[in-house]
Amino acid sequence: MMMNAMRVAGRTSASVFRKRVASSAPLRRSMATYFTEDHEYITVEGDVGTVGITDFAQNQMGEIVSVELPEVGDEFEKGDEFGAVASVKAASDVYLPVGGTITAINESIEGNEAVVNESPQDDGWFVKIQIADQSELDDLLDAAAYDEHCED
Repeated sequence: MMMNAMRVAGRTSASVFRKRVASSAPLRRSMATYFTEDHEYITVEGDVGTVGITDFAQNQMGEIVSVELPEVGDEFEKGDEFGAVASVKAASDVYLPVGGTITAINESIEGNEAVVNESPQDDGWFVKIQIADQSELDDLLDAAAYDEHCED
């Protein structure tokens, strides 16, 4: 009798757990990087994305001499221009791969733009954004598709 009570209790606990999991918010993508055809990247951790230009972009531009960034709290739609980057060769606007609210800017690149050339996808990131709609990530390229795009 005691064994049957434990089995029932075990099933009840498991079914309660499944119901709680099923009713929770959808699971977020964790620590994934996506790319645009215009050579921006976004590394996603939960609901926050870190955005910058790719290594391919910085190589094409050459020595980066200035970066213009938005203000924390600014809101953008997917594809909006959020800043600019200039090099000894060219200047280019930078676009957000997703919409949302800017939560941080990389102040360490101000006056030290060379870090964008040295480490564009690590220390040379531009902004962090609270992602408004995770489904906007679905239109972006994964690493393999981006590499193929760069070969064309």
